Amino acid sequence: MKLTQLAPMPRLRKFALGALALAWLALVIGAVSPARADLRICNMTGARVGVALGYRDAQGWMTEGWWNIDERKCETLLKGPLAGRFYYIYALDYSGGGEWGGRSFLCTRDREFSIRGIDNCLARGYERTGFFEVDTGQQKSWTIQLTDSNRAAEVRR
Repeated sequence: MKLTQLAPMPRLRKFALGALALAWLALVIGAVSPARADLRICNMTGARVGVALGYRDAQGWMTEGWWNIDERKCETLLKGPLAGRFYYIYALDYSGGGEWGGRSFLCTRDREFSIRGIDNCLARGYERTGFFEVDTGQQKSWTIQLTDSNRAAEVRR
């Protein structure tokens, strides 16, 4: 199991997300993990956050949201062994106004959604949102941590 910690970026207009560079610092530590396999996200901040997930499955690209995660709580986004290597996350800090995003653009909307495909978001009535990429290295289980600090780390378990 791996753990990814990411710090929020200041809120920027959606058109500026393409120019953002997400800073990553990777720290890999080997350890034995339990047999459980899921994609989980932990909100280690002091605020409630909203999370959207993007991934590729047998039918193509899929984005889903919103998971509302209370402060210092975790949520399972996908149950079971991970089928892909790359997953994409976008998160909003509801009270602090920060966000975790990146340069991988996928479709979203303001309310709950499951959207098939990533092309022509605006023409299809969706928003085009910048997600950050998570490389699981084809691990079967992964945990992402959202933090308040400017540190980012990945921990393999």
